[in-house]
Amino acid sequence: MTSLDEWFPGWRAFAEAISHGVVVVDPAGVIRGVNSYAAALSRRCPEDLVGLPLATLLKDTQVVSRAPRDAALAETAHEGEISLVRADATTLTVDVAWSPLVLGEETWTLATVRDVSATRDAESAHRDLEQRFRLAFENSMSPIIFTDLDDNIVAANDAFCAMVGFSREELMGGDSKLFTYSEDVGITEDSHRQTLEGRVERMRYVKRYRHKDGHVIVVEVSRSPARDARGNILYYVISERDITEERELTTQLSHQALHDPLTGLANRALIEDRLSQARSRVMRQGGSGAVLLVDLDDFKGVNDTHGHLVGDQLLVEVAQRLEAVTRDSDTLCRFGGDEFLYLAEGLHSQVEAEQIATRLIDALREPFAIAGDVIEQRASVGVVVWNADSPDSEQVVEEADVALYEAKRHGKSRHVIFSPSMYQRAVTRISRLQELRHALLAGEISMHYQPIVDTSSNEVVGFEALMRWFHPERGWVAPVEFLALAESSDLIVELGAFALGEAVITASTWTPGVSGRLPYVSVNVSAHQFRDPGLCDLVASTLERSGLAPARLVIEVAERVALADVVTSVATMERLGELGVGVALDNFGAGFASLSYLVRLHPRYIKIDHSFSRPAIDSVYNDALLESIVALGAKLQMPILAEGIETSDQLGRLRRFGCDLSQGFLFSPAVPASDVAAMLSELRDAVAAAHD
Repeated sequence: MTSLDEWFPGWRAFAEAISHGVVVVDPAGVIRGVNSYAAALSRRCPEDLVGLPLATLLKDTQVVSRAPRDAALAETAHEGEISLVRADATTLTVDVAWSPLVLGEETWTLATVRDVSATRDAESAHRDLEQRFRLAFENSMSPIIFTDLDDNIVAANDAFCAMVGFSREELMGGDSKLFTYSEDVGITEDSHRQTLEGRVERMRYVKRYRHKDGHVIVVEVSRSPARDARGNILYYVISERDITEERELTTQLSHQALHDPLTGLANRALIEDRLSQARSRVMRQGGSGAVLLVDLDDFKGVNDTHGHLVGDQLLVEVAQRLEAVTRDSDTLCRFGGDEFLYLAEGLHSQVEAEQIATRLIDALREPFAIAGDVIEQRASVGVVVWNADSPDSEQVVEEADVALYEAKRHGKSRHVIFSPSMYQRAVTRISRLQELRHALLAGEISMHYQPIVDTSSNEVVGFEALMRWFHPERGWVAPVEFLALAESSDLIVELGAFALGEAVITASTWTPGVSGRLPYVSVNVSAHQFRDPGLCDLVASTLERSGLAPARLVIEVAERVALADVVTSVATMERLGELGVGVALDNFGAGFASLSYLVRLHPRYIKIDHSFSRPAIDSVYNDALLESIVALGAKLQMPILAEGIETSDQLGRLRRFGCDLSQGFLFSPAVPASDVAAMLSELRDAVAAAHD
């Protein structure tokens, strides 16, 4: 048989130049030549293939047997895809084209082999992708539609149909006007025009749809064009998201962020924004406005007496009453705690601001009925009238706070208009408070002790602990000055705890008097302290640390404080009594004493006001009144203590009427703790000498 190289010497160069596999087969079906590409497809060397039957390489022997044999065949016979067997027994799908090759008198076969596995994989991947896309489109939970260049719907998935309530049949071929909220149709038309004209590639916007059943939904729309290889728009892909609940939640969260959760009123953040806007309007348009800071008087007592739940309900009802008298043009805010801020706009005079303040105060005149309790609640108001020339919003609120303090200072349940002179007093007050706070930390505050004596024997039975402040520059500061200052702030609580601790520790060092009795110590408590639920725990822990017997401690509370809330006062006094601590009623008769409450309060002793012990005018009526009070105390087994005794005549008068206890400069002023021991010794000697 003629060899291939003899008949076609350049066949190898020809075969290697072809980008497909080349296999030359003789008439007997034996491979006589292959190029490198064909050998690589079979994972063999070319030499290994030469001499092998073609059926060893190609799996389909029927196809092999149909290889062209007719030398007159003019055209190549394409037999399609068959399997090529590799050296490792794996197969590869190839496309084989047969051509006759006439060598002398013999007709051989030239087969070109092309690897179509990549093409088939790509086609399969394309089919898979198309299938996945179809499934993703049809089964997606996100509403999706396709629209043509006229923005008519050509495809819609189930999620979109469910969102708008229309079927595919109702949607196909139509545009979005069918379900778009009438006022939002222009949004769709504008977005389509912009993408069609190429001004934007993708758009995202929010619009409203009207569901088939009539309810309105809010959707976020994302519109993107699908383009061909040349960049021409084929259609639009529009994905949508129902954000109705999200918008409602955002609105709700926004409302919560700008409104007080308890009362529903505007909160501090919102009022600050409204105030800024109001000031901008005044700057542009003229006119004036006002800020009214409303603070509930003695609200802490409500929480302490009735509990915070009742206190919260009271705040809600107060807010409702204030809101009922709020003008439509104005804003009412819960500014914090028991403070409310009222922003009035469009005013023409200060008189209008004062009228608003009066309405706010009068709104609380009627008692509140909460949880079976009747609660009287009043309020004080600080007012600032401002215009375009006024300071910034923050300072306006500060000025309202200054005016509010003045209203409180002048008796509460009233309004005060801010004036510049008040600001200087406020600055001074803040400075004094800072000084007082520093004084407490620096050891400038100390406790002095004034003796309480048995009127009949002059024996010291106890000491009243009195606070003193020695300022390094101003010297001794009057207690009435700094205690009133502390009472207007939370500093009074710290001072009260200091006084209690110092007095108890000092009293634990005292020695017995003439009769062998150890003197007790009385400590004044403020209204803040007495209403504080933690007072009894503080007293108990202080006694435990000092080792002082509870019977040697007396808590003094002013009559007006005790009678302001008898129920709470009785409960506090009972708890102190359980600890073994006594309670004295101070300044009895100076205010609105009600004798019927004495039995319920039952103090250890009653401290009568100095106006009874040393009246301005001597008269039989004053004597009769003092004698009656002393007799009442004896009947109720409540000793009477007369303070402010300065002369022997005053002491003699008390002895004549049988007053139990006395206190005043006649015996001694208040002295430092270091002088108490010497005082006790001197008084013991004086009493002993009197008995001799």
